[in-house]
Amino acid sequence: MENLEKQLICPICLEMFTKPVVILPCQHNLCRKCANDVFQASNPYLPTSRSGSLASGGRFKCPSCRHEVILDRHGVYGLQRNLLVENIIDMFKQESGSGGTPTPQRKEAAAAPMCDVHKEEKINIYCVSHNVPTCSMCKVFGAHKDCEVQPIDSIYQTKKTELNDGIAMMLGNNDRLQGIISQLEEACRAIEENSRRQKNLVCEKFDLLYTILEDKKRDMSVKVTSEQEEKVGYIRGLTQKYGDHLEESCKMVAKGLEIMEEQEMAVFLQTTKPLLKQLADACSTSHLDKVERGYENMDHFAADFRHERQVLSSIDFLQEDDDDDEDEDEPEAAPPATSAAATVPPPTAAPSNPVPAAAKSVASS
Repeated sequence: MENLEKQLICPICLEMFTKPVVILPCQHNLCRKCANDVFQASNPYLPTSRSGSLASGGRFKCPSCRHEVILDRHGVYGLQRNLLVENIIDMFKQESGSGGTPTPQRKEAAAAPMCDVHKEEKINIYCVSHNVPTCSMCKVFGAHKDCEVQPIDSIYQTKKTELNDGIAMMLGNNDRLQGIISQLEEACRAIEENSRRQKNLVCEKFDLLYTILEDKKRDMSVKVTSEQEEKVGYIRGLTQKYGDHLEESCKMVAKGLEIMEEQEMAVFLQTTKPLLKQLADACSTSHLDKVERGYENMDHFAADFRHERQVLSSIDFLQEDDDDDEDEDEPEAAPPATSAAATVPPPTAAPSNPVPAAAKSVASS
């Protein structure tokens, strides 16, 4: 019966499934209320009806296997009920009430932690002033006699609710991080595609004056490739940072789910406080950079040689020899500085505006 009970626990509320139980396309089960909560947390900007349910379709990820579940306009009410699991739960509750040992008694059978100061006293109250669980003797005679205390069971429920909300918030944050990673990967592909396209355009223009501008074409291609590698390297590094942050968040969620299974209230409270702080800190992505709009654009690499082509087309490389007879006896003079060959303007490089530093910098959220 104890092993069967573990299979009937909802991964969201960590309680036994409540009717109706819905079955996801990945064959995992959720309480309908829990599925609706995860669905609304994953789609916060979708319009909702007067009853509080989403008025249009959306999607969320299964908390057990991260499989993406796509719902129609009926939301979670469009999912099938798992009647088999509901019947098993009914039989389990009947069996537990008739002959089996009740679940609360089995949970209470776990050894409660003892007070460090009063070795024979169990930890049964919670000091609100110091946020630590303690024993009754500490309240009467010990270090917490002037402190405000509350029953440990009430604080247990409060902290359990806070941890459950933190885990739900972390799941939504992980979905947002996954969306950012997908956008970054798409930006990498856009940069690579735009780079290839711009290099082809630049090469076409350079080929018109290939013999004169061969070196310039090579320089331009190197610049485009260099910026491509710089931008893609930056994006991939940023993707790695978001991936590492997502991995740490997943580990934290797994740790939170593990702590949620702790049945002893005092042990649970001892481990919940630092984890709640870690969950709150992990939800912030202010320390992660974000790519500015248009960062993947490569259009500033352009080449326009219409003016140079007109100049080259008008150049006359033939020189007239009308005065050759008059200058036969004179020493050979240096060629005039205004000859046609000398008046050819040097080819100008294509506008290759360097990427401004602001385009490479990123704004913190």
